Amino acid sequence: MLVALGDSTIAGESAGDYAPGTDGRGGNWCHRSANAAIHHTGLRAVDETVNLACSGANSTQVGLGDAHQYGEPSQTRRLATLARDRRVVAIQVAVGANDDPRFSAVLDACVQAWLDPGRPGCAQTFTDEWPRRVDAMVPKVVAVLTDIHTVMRDAGYARTDYTLVLQSYAAPVAPGMRPELRNLNGCPFRPEDLDWVRDRAVPQITDGVRRAAAQGGARFLDLSRAGVGREACSHLDPTQEWFSRLAVRWDDLRDEDRAGHALQESFHPNAAGHAQVGRCFGEFIGTDHPAAACLPGAGGDLHPAPTAGP
Repeated sequence: MLVALGDSTIAGESAGDYAPGTDGRGGNWCHRSANAAIHHTGLRAVDETVNLACSGANSTQVGLGDAHQYGEPSQTRRLATLARDRRVVAIQVAVGANDDPRFSAVLDACVQAWLDPGRPGCAQTFTDEWPRRVDAMVPKVVAVLTDIHTVMRDAGYARTDYTLVLQSYAAPVAPGMRPELRNLNGCPFRPEDLDWVRDRAVPQITDGVRRAAAQGGARFLDLSRAGVGREACSHLDPTQEWFSRLAVRWDDLRDEDRAGHALQESFHPNAAGHAQVGRCFGEFIGTDHPAAACLPGAGGDLHPAPTAGP
């Protein structure tokens, strides 16, 4: 069995085909998708994949804390139950962006700055404090990895019985954006903010996640360059992109209980993006490399390229 834990980037936000009960019913907006990467690894020897990730989750809800996300309890506690009853061979984790970095809120600030010319851009606002936010995130991610190892040990597993992979975050937008799509129908970002997201924000959070993997005893999968040339608004044809553009669910805007989540899918990996990450993850866990970066091969698909250890 393969198990995914973490936030929106691994749950399947924007990938569609959400599991019943995770698309707003009863206040659960985890948006857990059948198209999420964990279900598309290409590993024929694996007979089951389970996605416990939830959009918006931070380290306190992924780890062994008492925090709930959309009414759901600790993901690691749920992993403990699975590990006792079934054979878990690999665990895919993405966590940290919703802690101190609050990456989704930062991207929203970029959009708000585009809407208000008199407002400082997100590059101007966050450049100085971003490294401090990333540094504060690292021990929280390490704590999650430690909790995962603890529940696996308590379920009778040795460290060599399973693979734990911590993956980083890709840039959903980049300076190569089509200028005619830099608007509310596509990606409303200022050019300088696009530069900052790709060249500062994503590399720095990647470094933080890499450090956490090293301290927490996990293998590291670098996604920071996974979407190059496939970011939102990089093509006139959105089917060529691996990330969603500004997404508005208009029917939800008409429903008071759902309106607050009508933009939730914006700037996340779409189904095509998840399929690519899933393939790369599947190939990576089939190797003995401690770290790799998902990069496009000759055919354009993502494959793991070995890098220095985390």
